[in-house]
Amino acid sequence: MTAQKSAKANILWFLPTHGDGRYLGTTIGGREVNFNYLRQIAQAADQLGYFGVLLPTGRSCEDSWIVASSVAPFTERLRYLVAVRPGLQSPSVAARMTATLDRISNGRLLINVVTGGDPVENKGDGIFLSHDERYAVTREFLQIYTDLLAGKTVNFEGRHIRVEDGRLLFQPLQSPRPPLYFGGSSDAGIVVAAETVDKYLTWGEPPAQVAEKVARVRASAEKRGRKLSFGIRLHVIVRETDADAWKAADDLISHVTDDAIASAQKIFSRMDSVGQQRMADLHGGRRDKLEISPNLWAGVGLVRGGAGTALVGDPQIVAARIKEYQDIGIDTFIMSGYPHLEEAYRFAELVFPLLALEQPSNVTPLRVNTGPFGETIGNDHRPQRQASQS
Repeated sequence: MTAQKSAKANILWFLPTHGDGRYLGTTIGGREVNFNYLRQIAQAADQLGYFGVLLPTGRSCEDSWIVASSVAPFTERLRYLVAVRPGLQSPSVAARMTATLDRISNGRLLINVVTGGDPVENKGDGIFLSHDERYAVTREFLQIYTDLLAGKTVNFEGRHIRVEDGRLLFQPLQSPRPPLYFGGSSDAGIVVAAETVDKYLTWGEPPAQVAEKVARVRASAEKRGRKLSFGIRLHVIVRETDADAWKAADDLISHVTDDAIASAQKIFSRMDSVGQQRMADLHGGRRDKLEISPNLWAGVGLVRGGAGTALVGDPQIVAARIKEYQDIGIDTFIMSGYPHLEEAYRFAELVFPLLALEQPSNVTPLRVNTGPFGETIGNDHRPQRQASQS
């Protein structure tokens, strides 16, 4: 099966509701993440032209629905990728929440379907199901959820969920519903993706591994008469020179101790998420093998769960690596970097001009007074605007 290249890309950023700072694994350089800071990042992403922002979910984070609801009114075009949690939420309640937030945000809601891969956290939330049972719940949940959002009356009795006369009185603005994003690397997860969602997400594995996964998911969907699009979740460390970018990567983990790595890896090892296992296998908890593919660095995953890899380099290199993923068929890139406010600016200003973006109309033209970019020279005249290097 040949890869279907993506000519244009949608770029999303990340709202760090679980914390932010200049270094990983330490309070040094830590930053208070409060409402004003999250609003600041969202407004920056909106102005810079990001397609949307991902809000993480889980007990380590602020609640994504409340944060999205409170921040969305302060932005104009930015979309919010918010999680529904099969097994934690009733599908009917989740559908009402979805329809409401989609309406009050004027159709700017995206849905991230999260099954959950940490058994310890799941038990704390009252979920005592095995890995495959959780995906069975997800399939039942999505059948009810999508039918409700499409305006259907639902009567459903499955192995895990039962609904009688389920209905929505207020429909979402997007028709038939907001797009569904989903990531799952296991066999059970791929079946759910192939049958139910719109966009399949992978964490930032090397291009060859991503290509294999995309081909597998695409083939599974085609067997069911469906087509999916594909996205990837990555961190980014971009600087004007390649050397500066790699120095910034080293600095990011300069306060990470061996004990912190061992503690984090022990937690990750208890998880039954195949995607998390694949992330951990990329570096094996070792500091000396972190560039796992050209300009793909696994240092973040030493202490951070979930997305653990970053594209590192100068703007031209980072753009080239993004285009490699586009050649595989990835059309959506969910990026983040530390600290998230500053890296949002760096990535947009340095890399956006080198990419063909799906959302150019989403970009608010930047103006300083009524002139071009840059500060007035000598309080008298404007600097000449330089042509893009793209």
